[in-house]
Amino acid sequence: MKFSMLAVVSAVLMLSACVTSVPMGNADVSSKAKIFAPPSEGKAGLYVYRSGILGGALKKDLWVDGHCLGTSAPNVFFYTEVEGGKEHVVTTASEFSTNSLSLHTEAGKHYFVRQYIKMGAFVGGANVKQVSEAEGKAEVMKLNMAASGQCLKAHP
Repeated sequence: MKFSMLAVVSAVLMLSACVTSVPMGNADVSSKAKIFAPPSEGKAGLYVYRSGILGGALKKDLWVDGHCLGTSAPNVFFYTEVEGGKEHVVTTASEFSTNSLSLHTEAGKHYFVRQYIKMGAFVGGANVKQVSEAEGKAEVMKLNMAASGQCLKAHP
């Protein structure tokens, strides 16, 4: 019994030690983004987030319409505004290539995209999927905003 408890505690400590970080955004801007105020006129609000510790040592770039949104790590989010009434593409770096999600936005609305880590052949890959507003808001409230505009690589 003591051995299994020791094994669990050791595993948790090793996992938390492997969690990586990225440059964080301003705390006031992060708090303001969590109010979910309506986006600017003619714009849609886009939240892209990564929650959980799976793939904690992995950093993955994110792009919106080919422009760097930022580099993600566990438990961070990004917020940006995009043109309403248009199709937008959210792309994530993955193991060997990129994965993308297209979404059509309406002005005045918020959209939530979850980046998640998945098992890969050699390292974890990443993908993105749109989630409901309720799920997205609940997750973003638990996260901190990462600094935008800093990617490890240029968009392929």
